[in-house]
Amino acid sequence: MNAGSAAPELSLRAQIDEFVRDLANTFANILFAVSLFAVWGVLTLIGVIVDQNKDPSFYTANYAPVLARVVLRLHLDNMYHSPPYIGIIALILISLGVCTFKRVIPARLPPLRAVKIEHIPLNATLEVRGEERDVRERIARFFSDRGWQVRKRELGGVEWTFADKHNWARRGVLVAHAGFVIIAAGTTLYWWKGFSGTSAVLTGNTVTIPQTGTRVTLDRFHYRFDPIKTKSGIVYQPIDYVSNVRIVGRDGRERATTVRVNHPIDVGGTLYYQASFGHALNLTLTREGKAIRGVSTAPLMEGDAVPIPGTPETIQYERYVGTIDRKTGQPGPDPRANNPGVVLNFYEGDRLAGASLVRLGQSIDLGSGYRVRAAGSILYSGFEYRHDPGIPLVAIGAFVLLSGLCIAFYFLPARLYVRVDGEAPSWHVGIAATTVKGYDIFEEQFRALVEALERSERPPATAPVPQGQRAPSPIPG
Repeated sequence: MNAGSAAPELSLRAQIDEFVRDLANTFANILFAVSLFAVWGVLTLIGVIVDQNKDPSFYTANYAPVLARVVLRLHLDNMYHSPPYIGIIALILISLGVCTFKRVIPARLPPLRAVKIEHIPLNATLEVRGEERDVRERIARFFSDRGWQVRKRELGGVEWTFADKHNWARRGVLVAHAGFVIIAAGTTLYWWKGFSGTSAVLTGNTVTIPQTGTRVTLDRFHYRFDPIKTKSGIVYQPIDYVSNVRIVGRDGRERATTVRVNHPIDVGGTLYYQASFGHALNLTLTREGKAIRGVSTAPLMEGDAVPIPGTPETIQYERYVGTIDRKTGQPGPDPRANNPGVVLNFYEGDRLAGASLVRLGQSIDLGSGYRVRAAGSILYSGFEYRHDPGIPLVAIGAFVLLSGLCIAFYFLPARLYVRVDGEAPSWHVGIAATTVKGYDIFEEQFRALVEALERSERPPATAPVPQGQRAPSPIPG
């Protein structure tokens, strides 16, 4: 009974052990780790290409319908916070941990052990004369004088001498692994505590950032375009966008500051960037000369639309035109406000029925007593904000990762195995060398080292006695 119950238990334990070994071997496999990094790279690239953390209407307005549905249904609009992205980072960390303890440490930090010298490709044998203790001391001193770390061990009743060069560099890969772990910790901290977003504020208005409660009031916005002559004609190069704002942070204190391109401001650890600007449109819709009730009078941003009450028609504000050519009546290339206007699109349901270029201050007849007027425009400033507490960790991790890779690639850790056999006064010195990068890379250095050892052990030549002189007699006593 006991034997019968023990057998299934032993079999189950063996199956579990085998499963754990197979799982560990999978995570320690280099190809598996490279595949994880490839998937992580693809997901990161998607996060770079696809605009993140936008309103769903942004994707339907700016992406093809099929692509917009893919982005929203697969949650590609919040890639860096998505379970697949966090999960792939977790799998990479597990793979790094298993690979470190199962492959890297045994390969990079091998224990001091006896080897069969003749079976190692880089090996040599020397004949050395002298007393055993003196021979061993001379050999150890030879390597020590040339910067090798010398250690002696008695293994299986035989004394071995081990000499290491750049032994500390064996930890380069471990340092690189640690760097990636620090980077992963930084990205995780951003996922946990960080946020980002966009906001637009009209001149003279105030917006509140939802994540922090910070209030941003835009007092004035101004921009500069310079005409530049090229082979294809005059182009207008944007030189600067500047927002004069008043900020009220969590401390409740108001401060005036300036936000311009490439010069963000820091408010309580959140960076605010000058990202864009535009012209909001004051659009008025009347019927028989009277304002229509229920129609919003709020300024329209590019892409916003106003429905015409009682009809299936809508009016969309497409874009602002800085200059309307007075001769042709068509949009000109100069984006600066000089005879400005707007492009309005007219929809019947989802069908585009037409478009019209309307000068600011003018109105057009829509029929049935309806008129629409482009009353004026208001400059607005678009801000991007980002709070990322993981940036210091990512910077430190990148430095550690780069340091580890430099150590691993530019330094060559090598180990010499030295064994002295024979009887006085003649001894056989066997030497073998191994490195973490194979044998070929160390072949010339090993040959030069063996030749130097041979020269150091070669007895000095006796100086010839000049003809007509006798060799000096030994000094007594």
